[in-house]
Amino acid sequence: MMAGVSRTIKDGQVRFRISFYNKDGERKFVRLTNVNERSAQRIADKIDLLVAASIDGGGIGGDLAAWVRNAGKDLQEKLERVGLLAPQEKKEPSDPTLKDFLDSYTSSRHDVKKGTSINYGIVVKDLINFFSEERRIGTITPGDADEFRRHLLKRLSDNTVRRRCGRARQFFRAAERKRLIEGNPFDMKNLTVRGNRERDYYVTPEQAAAVLEACPDNEWRLIFALCRFAGLRCPSEHLALKWGDIDWHRNRITITSPKTEHYEGGECRVIPMFPELREHLEFAWDQPRDSEYVITRYRDANANLRTQFQRIITRAGITPWPKLFQNLRASMATDLASRFPAHVAAEWMGHSVAVAAKHYLQTLDSHYEAAIAPQCGTRGGTIAAPNMARGVAPHGKALSGTNSPDQQKTPADTGEMLRSASRNKLLQNYLVTRVGLEPTTLALKVPYSTN
Repeated sequence: MMAGVSRTIKDGQVRFRISFYNKDGERKFVRLTNVNERSAQRIADKIDLLVAASIDGGGIGGDLAAWVRNAGKDLQEKLERVGLLAPQEKKEPSDPTLKDFLDSYTSSRHDVKKGTSINYGIVVKDLINFFSEERRIGTITPGDADEFRRHLLKRLSDNTVRRRCGRARQFFRAAERKRLIEGNPFDMKNLTVRGNRERDYYVTPEQAAAVLEACPDNEWRLIFALCRFAGLRCPSEHLALKWGDIDWHRNRITITSPKTEHYEGGECRVIPMFPELREHLEFAWDQPRDSEYVITRYRDANANLRTQFQRIITRAGITPWPKLFQNLRASMATDLASRFPAHVAAEWMGHSVAVAAKHYLQTLDSHYEAAIAPQCGTRGGTIAAPNMARGVAPHGKALSGTNSPDQQKTPADTGEMLRSASRNKLLQNYLVTRVGLEPTTLALKVPYSTN
């Protein structure tokens, strides 16, 4: 016989009583207060399942066990008194506090990188500050999660809140999979980080030249060049770059990417040794060194590259752009997309075409100029197509005014000349108009052997 629900009113308060027959055929009652009729019926349905489990003698598990753990101490005691719940199946041992659960989860994630672990800690702190350490995770509702999100929006940007709520959803999903809670309170919509186009900024060749001039040493020039002329992620991909990753003969560089190594085929990528980058690598190679790593002086975790870089930009007479390193990478992505097929540009940058379009690529004034300029064979005359890549010229393309193959200098020949001439050469590479529709190719002469 199914459990029945009856309704009474006493002292102006609505009460419900659930009646059922236990495995011995005895009629039992569970009285409920402070619940509505819908909740009372749900509890009656669960009592039917508990009765069936007691008749089978197999105990309870799965969703039913999770419901018991989250039922609340008062209801658990009532179920225990009528023989439907054994003392060892009560909630206390299985329903951890928020702090205990989060500490257990984060300490078990040995598979995440240091940066991810730090981000976990930030979200853990936010959750505990809002809900308290002793809050039981099973008592946090979707409404509570909505309030937590609104609380964060008072002091953080929308994208930052999306990231943190996404982390919280990840934490509670783990609790859900362990049957500690019935549902994930953070299973909410609109947690995908959106591209913020208001913070887009294209670093022009002139600005790049000025920043290079303001850099205090060659290592900072190399850090900047790797960002702007190779699109590396700073600092993770800079610090992973070794001299052994540079193929001087084929003019290619293997980039190890800690951020994407957990994706299939994302642990590394091969990029061309772009001419604007090559001169800085050659100069660094020619200096005395005792490390296999290309970047050596700023490897300390306490090295605040962002603050130092902001000072360098200011010293160059430029107002620092919104996202110091990411805007450099986005500028390179825009340059490559203007000259190469989308899949090629995306492969060299180490992201998908969709990610490039959403977060990196920008529409520049030069694109508008190229669109309205007369092309070869038009009625208005024969005008060469404009240079679509006011950014980086790909390796292997001849630039007007550069040395011929027989005149290419080796790293040993360049010496201090590279340092003093870097700004003029950079502007020359970018600003001198190429002849014709396609630039002529130039095979860079290998200056020396690394064997």
